Amino acid sequence: MSIDGKVVLVTGASSGIGKATAEAFLKGGATVVLTARRQDKLEAVLSGQNDRNGTAIACDVSDAAQVDALFRNISDRFGRLDVVFNNAGNNVPAAPIDEIPVEDWLKVLHVNLHGAFLVARGAFGLMRRQEPQGGRIINNGSISAHVPRPGSVPYTATKHAITGLTKTLSLDGRPFDIACGQIDIGNAASDMTASFDKGLPQANGSMMPEPVMDVSHVARAVVDMASLPLTANVQSMTIMATNMPFTGRG
Repeated sequence: MSIDGKVVLVTGASSGIGKATAEAFLKGGATVVLTARRQDKLEAVLSGQNDRNGTAIACDVSDAAQVDALFRNISDRFGRLDVVFNNAGNNVPAAPIDEIPVEDWLKVLHVNLHGAFLVARGAFGLMRRQEPQGGRIINNGSISAHVPRPGSVPYTATKHAITGLTKTLSLDGRPFDIACGQIDIGNAASDMTASFDKGLPQANGSMMPEPVMDVSHVARAVVDMASLPLTANVQSMTIMATNMPFTGRG
């Protein structure tokens, strides 16, 4: 099992999980296309990778025209795509549903679900047309694809929807040798989890600090999923900080 020489796309690659995973793919010998909204941040990621085979292409995954252009670029440059880590996402402050502005709902929906759909659509089309046919789509779900945190309607709704997207792509991809799996992540250390040690709201109304895990463990898990032959698939994987309140939360 190897990712050496594979062409890989990582969305949301300028920071956090996406950055760590793109770097892990590069270290494994893959040709990696890193995408996020800001070209300068993508270039900064690549600047520390010496002569490894990475390409930075800025793209807003919620913009259909930009996503279409991204996949045309990949096709023109590399001729194929073997793996996509469909990772880009965002969130808004927690609140009860009646206090959530419609603009915040749409902000999360446009990236977490609409963007994931557009990227999966582009990847599926390229993988279906290329020779040899086939490839792998790995969607970033979340433990919120299983159970919510308080006040998380936009984020939780999109992540539950990602599970439906993953399962449908798994079914629709069978005739074309396209595998699709999902990784559900809990408390990977990043800018988003920097305040977790100060306490997070729990289901019983209390505030409690939560442990985090190093993001490199997530990156390793994604690379392991991607290294499988297309005759095998990790349909769903949960990776989380061992002592976080997930088991027993729902």
